[in-house]
Amino acid sequence: MARFRHVAVAAASALAVGAVLGACGGDGKPSGPVAATPHLTASPPHLAVPDLPAGPRVFFRHTGNDAHYGDVAVVPLQHPGGPRRFIPLDCVRVYATASDASCLRATDHAGTTHELDELDADWQVSDTVALAGLPSRTRLSPDGSLVATTTFLTHDSYENHGFVTATEIRRVGGETYGDLDDFRLVIDGHEVTAHDVNVWGVTFVDDNDFYATAATGGRTWLVHGDLSTRSLVPVRSNAECPSVSPDHTRVAYKVDRPGRGRYWSLAVLDLTTDRQVVLHGERANVDDQVEWLDDDTLLYGLPRPRQPGVTDVWAIRTRGDAAPRVFIKDAWSPSVVRP
Repeated sequence: MARFRHVAVAAASALAVGAVLGACGGDGKPSGPVAATPHLTASPPHLAVPDLPAGPRVFFRHTGNDAHYGDVAVVPLQHPGGPRRFIPLDCVRVYATASDASCLRATDHAGTTHELDELDADWQVSDTVALAGLPSRTRLSPDGSLVATTTFLTHDSYENHGFVTATEIRRVGGETYGDLDDFRLVIDGHEVTAHDVNVWGVTFVDDNDFYATAATGGRTWLVHGDLSTRSLVPVRSNAECPSVSPDHTRVAYKVDRPGRGRYWSLAVLDLTTDRQVVLHGERANVDDQVEWLDDDTLLYGLPRPRQPGVTDVWAIRTRGDAAPRVFIKDAWSPSVVRP
């Protein structure tokens, strides 16, 4: 039985959501990268990047109501509330490692076309790739060799049922492994061939292993992914937008809480004991892919009440009774970099 997925048409308009159906059989899948996503031909401008703080630091999207709204900002990890330095790059989502960075951004004032900008250690654009859909998530592998992107092809939020995403892993500056919807997914011993499979929210362990969310039949799973075998294996149900801890022993994610409609809380799974801890201290509806500040603390974004477009990055310890605190005001999409 053939497996179908929505394939975004990479064209001038990245929001051409009218998807075409492409068949992919269960056998004979390539074991390595496939044809690369079309690159944009325009040469990116040289960015005037300030001197970056030495030592551990946090990059994020600035959301203060000022002239730098949307720009990438950076602060020292030890002084997150101190003065921030700005990189003139307007990113919807941003992620960084010590060697490179990923920026998902709009390419026109109307926000109808979008691209992935790959940046080097000096925050200069090294490659640019067209995106099909609205940017949602991006992550880099620890060594900076792989980049993952998730975009919405229909709807613009995980709050909406029936959304369709496109999630891709590619070699930085190189080829793509294609849409993860095409990877082999086996649930309860049966290969899933349903047309409603969606995969999103990648977090990397290394340059081969990763975790992500897979959804089909109205349910979601935390899945472990393997690039060499192009396979996805369920780890736990009711888990979305995972983030693996720096020591690779735990995964944090969103869980859909029963009885409150579409309402997400944060949870942490110990991969060695299979014990899940729900962080009841955070009572807000968290619609984000968290970042690990350290082995025991999570960072995530929340909208500020009654201030449209303004967000703050919060921190919470990974204990069930931990209370959240504001970590960086006027911020979104944090990534912690330790050179």
